[in-house]
Amino acid sequence: MQIIVTSIFVQDQEKALKFYTETLGFVKKHDVPVGEFRWIALVSPHDQDGTELLLEPNNHPAAAEYQNKIFAEGIPATMFGVADVREEYDRLIKHGVKFTVEPTEMGGVT
Repeated sequence: MQIIVTSIFVQDQEKALKFYTETLGFVKKHDVPVGEFRWIALVSPHDQDGTELLLEPNNHPAAAEYQNKIFAEGIPATMFGVADVREEYDRLIKHGVKFTVEPTEMGGVT
């Protein structure tokens, strides 16, 4: 078994699409109209047949509540991997991304 799609709730699909593609560097794999929203799935440019990240609209009250509470508590909903976290942090800072903490050595994690 493998994960093929995972969702992240977003307030504005178009704004999220721009951020995840232009700033983070993901590639758009699907962009299909579905009623008033879209099925927008992104993939890593390094693994375009890998797990898809779905930009899910948070228009449902439960989704909006989940998103607000997880953010308020500082709980990560999704984690991304990079080869050099400091380099990527510096790159994203230059693109205006705001972080709650700088990269921190945790120890014991390989």
